[in-house]
Parts: sequence; C-alpha cells; structure tokens
Amino acid sequence: MSESLTISRKDQLLAVSANLFKQKGYAATSMRDIASQLGLEAASIYHHVKSKEEILEILCFEMAHKLQTSLNEIKDIYFNAEDRLREAIKQHVLVITQYPEYSAVFIQDWKFLSENNRKRFITLRNEYESGFRNIVNDGIKENLFSNVDTKFAVLTILSALNWVIEWYKPNGKMSPIEIANKLSDFALQGLSKKHFMDLN
Repeated sequence: MSESLTISRKDQLLAVSANLFKQKGYAATSMRDIASQLGLEAASIYHHVKSKEEILEILCFEMAHKLQTSLNEIKDIYFNAEDRLREAIKQHVLVITQYPEYSAVFIQDWKFLSENNRKRFITLRNEYESGFRNIVNDGIKENLFSNVDTKFAVLTILSALNWVIEWYKPNGKMSPIEIANKLSDFALQGLSKKHFMDLN
C-alpha cells in the first residue's frame, strides 16, 4: 500500500472514530465498532494505531493544536483588546464547527486520556485559557473592560463557545460567523465598562 493510501485510511479511521465517540461516547465504543464502520477486521486497525486510547490522543491533541495556532496568530495582529477578543471568539467557533466530531471528543472525552496525556492536555488547555485571560487583562488596562474576575470571565466565555457544538447544525439558521458575532456581542457587552456602570 502506498504512503498516500495509508494516510487516507488513517484519516478515515480517525473520522469514523470521532463520529462514534460523539454518538456513543468514548467508553462505550470498541475497536470492533470502529472496524465494523470501516468494513475491516478489528486486527486491521492496529496497522494504523496501537490502541483506542491512541486514537483519542490524536483527536484531542490535534484539536488543541488547531485552537492554539488560531489564537497565536491573533497575537501577531495589533488590534486593541476588544478586536482581539472578537477575533479569538470567531476563530474558536470556526475551528470547532469545521471539525464538529473532533471537537465533541476534544471537549467531552479528554478525561479518558491516560494520566500522562491528561496532564499534557491540561497544560495545553491552561495555556489556551491563559491567552484569553491576557486579552481580557489587556482590555482592562486599556480601559475598555471593567475590572472583572478574569478567570471567571474567560471560563464563562469558553463554556459558551464550547456549548455551540451541542446544537450547531451545518444547515442550520445561523452560519458559524453569525454565531461568533452574536457570542462576541454578548461577551463584550458583559465585559464593557458601560454595562457595569449601567448596572450600578
């Protein structure tokens, strides 16, 4: 088998696995289930991956890399904090809606990673959250945002973003960009100094 065909088969394996993990949950999905969906014998899968946990590792870390890359690119663009937060929200929504099955696994099933991989994953997740906190802190320094609890604000924003994967439909009423714009509006309204002044 040529290298290109091998890569194609592995990509197909990952896509089928992600879909099954999303539908049934990681714990309830067996390698036999994955093989059946691919029309293969279970033993054939082990030519591409060592275990089901390796599939989970690939899916989780690939998504972590995509999200972190999108956030890193924003750092190189000199917007003010409000523009950067809006762009960060947009990129997050675009990534998870482009890869909905991978994203569902990334969000829901990372806890099934082995201990060492789970620690690595948490480190990457914390780094990503830190990027959002830096943007919010910059907004406070720039006098754009109220002096909020930054960690709480970021966790609230990311929870709202990740919840999108529970209800997003590619053929639904709102496009990913429209979803991102609405979420950005809500987040920025909650952070704005004017909003907090009105509440007081």
